[in-house]
Amino acid sequence: MKALLAEADPRIRAELAAVVGAAGHDVTVVGDGVAAIEAYGREQPSFVIIADDLPLASGIDVCRHVRAHARRDGQTFVLVVVDDEAHGRLAQLLDAGADDFILTDAHVSGLPARLAARTTIAERRIATDAARRHAETALAEAQRLAGVGEMAMTLQHEINNPLAALLGHAALIEQELYDPGEERALLAVIVEQAHRIADVVKRLSALRYPASADFVRGDGAWLDLPEDAAE
Repeated sequence: MKALLAEADPRIRAELAAVVGAAGHDVTVVGDGVAAIEAYGREQPSFVIIADDLPLASGIDVCRHVRAHARRDGQTFVLVVVDDEAHGRLAQLLDAGADDFILTDAHVSGLPARLAARTTIAERRIATDAARRHAETALAEAQRLAGVGEMAMTLQHEINNPLAALLGHAALIEQELYDPGEERALLAVIVEQAHRIADVVKRLSALRYPASADFVRGDGAWLDLPEDAAE
């Protein structure tokens, strides 16, 4: 995955970049907060490691920018490197959008090992978030397809019945299979069933908040077209 490392100290920057690179990630390395903001805009990395005490723009500023311009296709994991003096600002960093932090000291000898552990945590978090988003997308698509099937069943039920009656009575007139004086009654049925179909179409076109209704005979849930949908 793409990673962004922002650290002012050249020696620490090189050590941390080596750790992230050894984990198999493509690392962009910068030395100040403004460069970090610019690099994030260009690269849109999944993993961002920033020092709290960056020049030009602080770690808090970078965190806020990342969260305001977060990747639309996935999670950006933000890890902040803080020293003992900055420990009191952790709440601010978390509020600004940091996901995790590494507390370092003046010797920074154990920092690479701690970063390696945090990198593994970031990888797992990003993978978990990606799997969750994939599952949510699949569920949304399944619900959409179920809605299409529900709509088809509703239209079949609401339109086929009056259509069958309409065509049946029209066939009787066409083939003159009716008793004398019955033609007007047959035409009235045809007009009535045509109005039923027109009413269904009107209610469907005016539907704003679709909902399902369970039918007693066990056919499952069909789309509910309330009588007042067009009002």
